[in-house]
Amino acid sequence: MTTRILLVCMGNICRSPMAEGLVRHRAKEYGLDITTDSAGTIDHHAGEAPDQRAQRCMRDHGIGIGDLRARRIVPGDFRDFDLLLAMDQSNLDGLLRIAPAPDLTDRARLMMAYAPDLPREVPDPWYGGPDDFERVFHMLHRATTNLMDTLRHGR
Repeated sequence: MTTRILLVCMGNICRSPMAEGLVRHRAKEYGLDITTDSAGTIDHHAGEAPDQRAQRCMRDHGIGIGDLRARRIVPGDFRDFDLLLAMDQSNLDGLLRIAPAPDLTDRARLMMAYAPDLPREVPDPWYGGPDDFERVFHMLHRATTNLMDTLRHGR
């Protein structure tokens, strides 16, 4: 059975496409049947490719995300995805506000819930430099690895 995962940040050009790239990459490594998408809580960047700095960081780790395009979350995402993983509390709150039914809200959670030993939120690297994107990559890598282990073992 396919697990459908949506990764969510504010503009859908830095954190969530990086997370989507990692989930796609790690799912292949783990042999898991996962489909992915990413979205933002705002539509300011709709249709745009990920930020060049995010693409460069991911490419440096052997993962391409240049095919992704930003879009805004929609209420139907709660029905279309099994997991909706937000990068920070503000984006989780934005997700929960548009949930079409109360029984679907348990699908939304923080990405970093899968790495409880790290900070609870993935910081937005938009105003930073390469080191900030690298820090985000390592946080997301840890959370994604734990997510893959959770899905593999059916927890």
